[in-house]
Amino acid sequence: MPTFLLIRHGENDYFKQGRLAGRLPGIALNQQGRQQVQVLREKLASAPIRAIYSSPLERAMETAGPIASSCSLEVTPRSGLLEVDIGEWQGQTLKRLRRLKDWKIVQTAPSRMQFPAGETFFEAQTRICHELEALTKLHDEKDLLVCVSHSDPIKLAVAYFIGLPLDLFQRLHVAPASITILQIGSQGSNLLALNQDLSFNLTKT
Repeated sequence: MPTFLLIRHGENDYFKQGRLAGRLPGIALNQQGRQQVQVLREKLASAPIRAIYSSPLERAMETAGPIASSCSLEVTPRSGLLEVDIGEWQGQTLKRLRRLKDWKIVQTAPSRMQFPAGETFFEAQTRICHELEALTKLHDEKDLLVCVSHSDPIKLAVAYFIGLPLDLFQRLHVAPASITILQIGSQGSNLLALNQDLSFNLTKT
């Protein structure tokens, strides 16, 4: 079964300021994020990566680009890897959003949440899982693939493929520039690492 390196993009100023970026355009990595990407680039340079896919948003493409360069590959944007569409919550501060009644739903019963002018978590989970399933059909079972995405889509995918109920996906944690390793095949799926730091060896994956 193909092995996916699900990488959350590096840090940006919205993350540092406690704001939700959502799908807003023009949000780039900050200095810390660029440093994180360089560490990723160096660590993954010797990994036998077959292809690199990314959310089309700038911060994800900026994360994928240096990794692709070190592997002599091109980045393929895939809309299925996009951030959850949080609609009117884009650009809002967590401080403000935590005062809303819907915030508790997001944290404790996300299967019931419909973002205003956005999508549901169920829709987002269906989207990214369909995307990963589609990518498995494009590759051989021994291929190692990079998918650069965002925190919630990665957590939603992990929850689905390990059989964790949607309402519990917020118990997972995916930090900026972390790597989550997931195998997906016709006979099931395996979670090999979650929110992994960069101290492990990928050369034998």
